[in-house]
Amino acid sequence: MRSRSLSLTVTSLVSVLGACTTTPGPSLPPSPPSPSPVADVHALDRFYEQKLAWGACGPFATDQDSAQAFRAPGVECARLTVPLDYARPQGDTITVGVLRRRAAHPEDRIGSLVMNPGGPGGSGMEAAARLIPRTTNNAIGLRFDLVGFDPRGVGASQPRVRCLTDAERDADRAEYRGDGTTHDSAAVWSAVARDFDSKCTQRTGHGAELLANIGTRDVVKDLDVLRAALGDEKLSYLGYSYGTQIGYSYAEAFPRNVRVMVLDGAVDPTQTQVDSLVAQGEGFARSFGLFATECSRHPGCALGDDPARAPDVFDGLVRRLLVAPAQAGGRKLTYDDAVTAVVEAMYSRQLWPSLSTGLNQLKAGDGSGLLRLADAYYERGADGRYSSLQDAYFAVRCVDNPRLTDPFAIAEAHLRMLATAPFLGGGRPDEGEPDVCANWPVPSTSQPHRPIAPGLPPPLVISTTNDPATPYQAGVNLAAELGGGLLTFDGTQHTAFLHGDTCVDINALAYLVDGTLPPPNTRCPG
Repeated sequence: MRSRSLSLTVTSLVSVLGACTTTPGPSLPPSPPSPSPVADVHALDRFYEQKLAWGACGPFATDQDSAQAFRAPGVECARLTVPLDYARPQGDTITVGVLRRRAAHPEDRIGSLVMNPGGPGGSGMEAAARLIPRTTNNAIGLRFDLVGFDPRGVGASQPRVRCLTDAERDADRAEYRGDGTTHDSAAVWSAVARDFDSKCTQRTGHGAELLANIGTRDVVKDLDVLRAALGDEKLSYLGYSYGTQIGYSYAEAFPRNVRVMVLDGAVDPTQTQVDSLVAQGEGFARSFGLFATECSRHPGCALGDDPARAPDVFDGLVRRLLVAPAQAGGRKLTYDDAVTAVVEAMYSRQLWPSLSTGLNQLKAGDGSGLLRLADAYYERGADGRYSSLQDAYFAVRCVDNPRLTDPFAIAEAHLRMLATAPFLGGGRPDEGEPDVCANWPVPSTSQPHRPIAPGLPPPLVISTTNDPATPYQAGVNLAAELGGGLLTFDGTQHTAFLHGDTCVDINALAYLVDGTLPPPNTRCPG
C-alpha cells in the first residue's frame, strides 16, 4: 500500500510509499515502542477466549470495491472485540473486522495464515478476498485458512477513523493553495493542517481516545487476540509493505507466538522519516527513469526519445496545470493529481501503458487517463466514495512517529528528496507547509528503534531490487536485524509474493508450509 507525505499534498512530499516508516538513525539508542501496560493480565482473558461469530461478508462492505471483493466464493466474516485502550481492558471496547476463507483440504490444514496489505490504512479483509484466485490451488488455499483483518479504525472495523468527507477530499485535491513559499500560502497551509486535525478528532468515534490507541503498538495486540480467537497456538503471518512493520512489531511483542512470518516490501526500522523520504525519492526516481527508457523505445512517447530529458519534459507538460487544470470528463486534473498518477504507475510495470496513454492524452488537453490513475492511488471509487485509507494513514503515522515540528527540517527533507526526484514536485520545496502531525491532538506511542525479538523463528524477508516505495536495502537490513532469510527478486514493482513470479512463490510457499528458508543469496531473476 501507500504511505503519504509529511504534509497534505503531493507537491510537498509526494504521495510516496508502500509503507510508512518509523525509525531513528543509528545515532539514537534502541528504544522499543512505549508500553501500554495492563494492570491485571487476566483482565484480557475475555478477549482471548472469545468465539468469533462467522457469517456473510456483505454487511461488512463499506464501498463498491469492498462489496465486490466480499462476493468471493467461500468467504465468511466476523467481528473481533478488543479493548479500546489496553491499559484499561475493563473500559470501552471496539471491533476489528475479520474475513476468512477456510482451507480447501481440512485434513491437511496447517492453521490460519493472517495477512495485511500495508498502508497504513489498507483493508486486510478486502486484500485477502482478492488473493483468493491466486491461492486457490496452491498451499495457501489448500492447507491454510486465509485470514485478512482490517486494523482498528480501518475499513469494516468500528469505529472507523473519519477526517474528511468524500466531497471535502475531492475539494482538497482540486484546490491549489500555493507551495508554502510565501507568507500567505504558508498561513493557508497551517490553517488547513489545523482544520484536518480537528476534523479527525471530532468525526472519529471515541475521538482522541481512539486516535491515541490506533498505532502499530496496539494493532499487534489486536493481532495476538485474533490469533487466539482463531484457535492458533502460533501465528503464521504474511505482511506486505507497512504490513511488514506490523509483522516485526508483533515479533518484538510476542516472539514466541510466531510460527512463520513472510515480510514482503520491508519498512526499514532504522531510518528517520526524513531518511526514509529520501530513499523513497531515489526509488521513485529510479523507476521513473526505467519507465522513461521503456517509453522512449516506442514512437509517440509523450516524454520524448531521450530518457535523460524525461523529467524536464514531464515538468513542462504538467506545470501548466498549476494555472489551468485539464478537463477530465466532468472533473479536472490538477498538478498534484498528475504527479500522483505517475507515483501510482511506478508501483507496477503493468500500469506503465496506462501512464503512457494518460500522458499522451494530457498533451491533447485531456486529463481523464491520469485522473483515473490518481483516483486508484487515493482509492476513490467510481461512485465518488473514498476508502478509509487516507484518513487512517495520517492517524497511524501521527502516533507511530516522533513529531516533526521544525518547518526548516521539513523544507530540508523536501530539498533532499527533490534533488533525487525533481519530477515529484518540480524541484522546488514547500518551505512553509507544516507536517500535518505537528499539532496532532495525542502524543506518539512508538519510537524508532532496532527490533529485538529473542526467540523469534527466522522470518522470510522478500525484497525487490527496484521497489520504488520500500527500497531493496530496507529488506536486506530487516532480514539481518531479525536473523531471518532474504529472498531477492530482480524486478521493478512494489512487493513480489503472489504477483505472478514462480520462483518467488515456490520459495515463499515452501517456507510457509514447513518453515524452511531458501538457501542464502537466493535470487529470483524476474
